[in-house]
Amino acid sequence: MKLRYNGEGAPPTIAYFSMEIGLEPKMPTYSGGLGVLAGDTLRAAADLSIPMVGISLLHRKGYFRQKLDSEGNQTEHPFDWEPSDYLEPLLNTVSIEIEGRKVKIRPWRYNIRGSTGFTVPVYLLDTKIEGNSDYDRSLTDYLYGGDLHYRLCQEAVLGLGGINILRSIGLREVQAYHMNEGHSALLGLALLEEILGQKSLYQTQPSDLDKVKKRCIFTTHTPVPAGHDKFPLDLIKAVLGEGRTEYLASTPANIDNSLNMTSLALLFSWFVNGVSHRHELISQNMFPEYPIDSITNGVHAVTWTSEPFQKLYDQHMEEWREDSLYLRYAINIPINEIIKTHAEAKRLLIEEVKKRIGQTLSEDVFTIGFARRATAYKRVNLLFSNIERLRQINRDIGSLQIIYAGKAHPRDEKGKDLIREIFAASRALKDEIPVIYLEGYDMALAKYLCSGVDLWLNTPKKPQEASGTSGMKAALNGVPSLSVLDGWWLEGHVEDVTGWSIVQGQEGEANILYQKLEKKILPCFYNDPYRYAKIRRHAIALNGAFFTAHRMMYQYYKNAYLPTQNNHTDQK
Repeated sequence: MKLRYNGEGAPPTIAYFSMEIGLEPKMPTYSGGLGVLAGDTLRAAADLSIPMVGISLLHRKGYFRQKLDSEGNQTEHPFDWEPSDYLEPLLNTVSIEIEGRKVKIRPWRYNIRGSTGFTVPVYLLDTKIEGNSDYDRSLTDYLYGGDLHYRLCQEAVLGLGGINILRSIGLREVQAYHMNEGHSALLGLALLEEILGQKSLYQTQPSDLDKVKKRCIFTTHTPVPAGHDKFPLDLIKAVLGEGRTEYLASTPANIDNSLNMTSLALLFSWFVNGVSHRHELISQNMFPEYPIDSITNGVHAVTWTSEPFQKLYDQHMEEWREDSLYLRYAINIPINEIIKTHAEAKRLLIEEVKKRIGQTLSEDVFTIGFARRATAYKRVNLLFSNIERLRQINRDIGSLQIIYAGKAHPRDEKGKDLIREIFAASRALKDEIPVIYLEGYDMALAKYLCSGVDLWLNTPKKPQEASGTSGMKAALNGVPSLSVLDGWWLEGHVEDVTGWSIVQGQEGEANILYQKLEKKILPCFYNDPYRYAKIRRHAIALNGAFFTAHRMMYQYYKNAYLPTQNNHTDQK
C-alpha cells in the first residue's frame, strides 16, 4: 500500500491539526480515542511516506492523572513531565492577538519515524514563554481544562497560532489542512486573512472563501449536537476582536448568537467525513446543507499488536509492518499457533495486573475486557444490570473474570458515579467473580488489555458511538468483540465469525448480552476451544487487516488529499 507522489519538484504537504495527539504513553498529549487516533494517523502517514506535519498543543500538565480509592472515587492530579525528555525545542517564535494583547508561541518538535525511515514531524505549541502573562503562559497547560474562555483561547492558539508556526518554519505551499474535529476551525479564519492580505474581513468575496475551502478537510467525530464546541459571540468578541467577530457572526456558523466550531469547520472545508458509514448518515442528517462522506477509522497495526503476535506475524507475513493488508493472510496461520500466542499475551496481561494492584488472575478463566472513557452513553455498567444473572452464568456455564479501566472527565459526575458502580459490583461479586478496575488508563495499559483478554465488550447507547477503535485494537490481537451494533462494529461484525452483537429488542440489551455469554460465547470458549481460536483468527484476518490506519490513510490520500493537488496554490 506504499504511496508515492509523482511529478517534479518538492512534494505537496498535508498539515494535520488536532487538539490532542497520542505520541507516547508517558507524554500526556492525549486524553483518549481522539488523540490516539491522531497519533495512529500520523504513524501511518510516516509508514506510507505521506509528507504530513502534525500540529497540536504541548499540554504541560496533561489531561490528568487518575487516582481511585477503595470505593472507586476518582481524584485528578496534574501530570508532571519534562518536554525536553522527548521533544526538541525550536527557536521559532510567533505571536497571535488574544484580547488585544500579543501572545507568544513557540513549537517543540517530535519526529515520527515510519517503517521505512520516512519521518513525519509533529509540532507541539507552547505559550510558556518569557514575556507572556501568567495566564497566557498557562494556555498550553491543560488538555480540555478550564472554562469556555480558556478553551477558546486554546483553540485560537491551535488554529491561528498553528498557521503562524507553519509559516515560521517555511511551510507555505501546503496542499491540504486537515482538521481533526472542530477545535482547530480557526485555522480557516487565518487562511482567509492570508488570502485577503491588507483587505479586511468585511471585503471577503465568495471566491476568497472558495480558496480556503479548496485546501481544507474536516473530520467530525461527534454524532450528537451537544458534543460540538460552541462559544457565545460576546466571548468571541472579547478574545478575537470586533472585526473577526462581525465576520464570523455573518456566517452560518453563528447559531443562536454562538459560534459553532463544527459549523465553522464545515464552512471552511471542501471535503468532510464522518468516521464510519453510520456516522456519515447521522452527520448528514445533522448538517443536511453540507455533503458528508465517510472514512472509517483505523488503528496503527504495529503500535497496537502485542509482542507475541508481532513475532507470530513476522514469521508468517513479514510484509505486514509496511502494509497491514498482509494481515489478511493470517487466515492461514495454524490454529495451535493462534492458541499458543494468545495464551502468551494473556500471561503478560495477568503479570501487568499483578504488578499494578497485587491481584493474581487466572490464565484459564474467561476474561472480559472493558476499557474506555467513563461516561453515561458508554454504559459501562450494563454488564452488571442483573448481578444474580451474572452469578448464575458464572456458576452454571463457565467462570468469569472482568477487567475495567477508563477515566471520567473531571466535571462528569455521572461518569464518576459509573466508576463507583463498578467498584460496588466488584464488592458484591468478591467471592465469586473477580472484577477489577485499573486506574491510569493510557496507551500502555490499553495495549495489554486489548491483547490479553478473551473478549472485548462494548455497550454504547445507539447511535452515539461515532466509530470506536478499541475493538479494532483487540481484533489485531485475535480478541473478538461482543458489542452493540453501532459505529465500526456495523461494518466489522459477522456473527459467530468475528464476534457477537448486542441487538435492541423487546428483551432489552442487557438480556441479549447475558444470552450471548450463556448460549454462545462461554460454551464455545470452554467446550470447543479450537472453534473459539478460529473466531480469533477470523477477527485478525477480517477485521485486523481492514480496520487499520494504513487503509484509512490510503482513503484520505485518494479521496481527500490527492484531489486538491491541482486545485490551488497557497496565497502568500
